[in-house]
Amino acid sequence: MGILDTIQQLAGQTGAAAQGDQAKIAGGFIEALTAHPEGIEGVLNSLKANGLAEHVGAWAAGQAQTATPEQIQQGLGSTGLIEKTAQAAGVSPSAVTSALAMALPMVIQHFAPNGQAAEQSTFGSLAQQVLGKLL
Repeated sequence: MGILDTIQQLAGQTGAAAQGDQAKIAGGFIEALTAHPEGIEGVLNSLKANGLAEHVGAWAAGQAQTATPEQIQQGLGSTGLIEKTAQAAGVSPSAVTSALAMALPMVIQHFAPNGQAAEQSTFGSLAQQVLGKLL
C-alpha cells in the first residue's frame, strides 16, 4: 500500500465530515510546504532542533513511533507551517497539529527516507499526486 492509499484510508476512518477536513489539511500542508523556502528539509531540521530527532529517525526508518499534537507544535511551531496550513485549509491550528501527528510519520518516511529530504522536484510531483487523490 502506497502513501496515497494510506492517507486516504486514514481520512476515511474518521468519518465523512472529518474526511473533508483531513483532505483540506493534507492539501493545505502540501501547499504550505511547497511554498516554504526550506521545504521538507526545513521541516526535518526544525523537528530535529526542537527535540524530535529520535522521532524523525524512527519515521525515516519506517517505524511507527507516534507523536502527540503537542510534539508537532513543539517541532514545527517556529516554521509557520502549522498556521499556514490552518489558513489554507480553513481549520484551527489545533486541528492541523492533530492531523499532522498522524500523517507526518508517513510523510517523513515517504519524502525523507533515511532522514534525508527527497529532491524538491520529486516532492512537487508526489505532492501533486497526493492532492489529486485527496481533492
